Amino acid sequence: MTQLIKTKTSDEVFTRNTKFTVYTERQLDRIEPLQSLTPEQRFEMRVVANVLPFRVNQYVIDELIDWTNIPADPIFQLTFPQRGMLAPEDYDRMADVLQREAERSEVQAVANEIREKLNPHPAGQQEMNVPMLDGEPLPGMQHKYRETVLFFPSQGQVCHTYCTFCFRWAQFIGDKELRFASNEADTLHRYLAKHKEVSDLLLTGGDPMVMKTHHLKGYLDGLMRPELDHVQNIRIGTKSLTFWPQRFVTDPDADELLKLLRRLVRGGKHVALMAHFNHWREMETPIVREAIRRIQATGAIIRAQAPVVQHINDDPDVWARMWRTQVGLGIVPYYMFVERDTGAKRYFEVPLERTYKIYREAIQQVSGLARTARGPSMSAGPGKVEIQGITELNGEKVFVLRFIQGRNPDWVQRIFFAKYDPEATWFDDLVPAFGEEKFFFTDEYNAMQEQAGA
Repeated sequence: MTQLIKTKTSDEVFTRNTKFTVYTERQLDRIEPLQSLTPEQRFEMRVVANVLPFRVNQYVIDELIDWTNIPADPIFQLTFPQRGMLAPEDYDRMADVLQREAERSEVQAVANEIREKLNPHPAGQQEMNVPMLDGEPLPGMQHKYRETVLFFPSQGQVCHTYCTFCFRWAQFIGDKELRFASNEADTLHRYLAKHKEVSDLLLTGGDPMVMKTHHLKGYLDGLMRPELDHVQNIRIGTKSLTFWPQRFVTDPDADELLKLLRRLVRGGKHVALMAHFNHWREMETPIVREAIRRIQATGAIIRAQAPVVQHINDDPDVWARMWRTQVGLGIVPYYMFVERDTGAKRYFEVPLERTYKIYREAIQQVSGLARTARGPSMSAGPGKVEIQGITELNGEKVFVLRFIQGRNPDWVQRIFFAKYDPEATWFDDLVPAFGEEKFFFTDEYNAMQEQAGA
């Protein structure tokens, strides 16, 4: 339903979809612009969407995708299934069961077998990151780094639209064993109270901003208690500014949400929305500009991060324009990531050498205000590893690497070297340089894995 809206805080009138309408694999045929595609193209989408999660909403369809540039449009690639996301043999298996109109149970069984090969939980997050409280595991939380706790509110384990490259795709396929989720606000607060080393809480998902504000209050208001003074920074990981900026402008509880953010800031907390922008186009609509303005008026900071992914943003000019746009809007460029080794990585991955080149050429185009973006960073098992350069030492070409964050804080800022490999796309593809048998942290990390049963 499209209607004219005048916000309480702006004279600008927005013509936008205000009723949230979502489509999944079962409603693909109802998405009107797809009717211009061939039956073969629509079938390919169905095949992939039966393995990897698919969800898109009307705002994305109407406002963000250039339907005259299909399939090359970056937002189309970001949100709609593409045949190359599956290995040819896996695609053929799923296509066969769909063409035979097999029972749903057989379709699901084939999908699960394919998913198992896609590394649904990378970097040991299911085995190594789950904290304990009173001798019991807390499956809705992760505590990988000393200062930061990740919390997965159960009401936030979905997104307004799914990114096709998402490393948390396993959250969305209906398998409870692959999900992180918790609805225990009291447990979260008790854990934080016992861990004075924690300065940062990151609400993540899914997307916490799919939740109603009264649910968010249950998790966040308690952080104002004196025993949680040490938790100074509240981060909220969200893609809502791209996929549903109405959350901050026209949703029924948008004003209540902004009041919550303002109350936390006035209470002395640093509140940061960790926005996920993959392309400058996502920041171009009037309603996202209004959403950004309203968030910033609360005193909250917006920081932006994204991975380098083929078909969407593997171009230094795209990143430079995106960072300049963010700075112009008062958003802080935060991270450039390397696409994780999970899900549809085969379709989106970019060699590390090229990823570094994209970062370097993009950074060269922007002023110091945009050079806050760190990277390229790999969120690997041992920690966040940054590619600092490619050089030649002692007659050997090497990657220069550095820990931005580590499971052991002593690793942070440590420089180390990996043998140059033009085909490497992820940290696990790398081997130590100079004939060394292992990296400096290998033995300690292996011991951590053994202790966790990973």
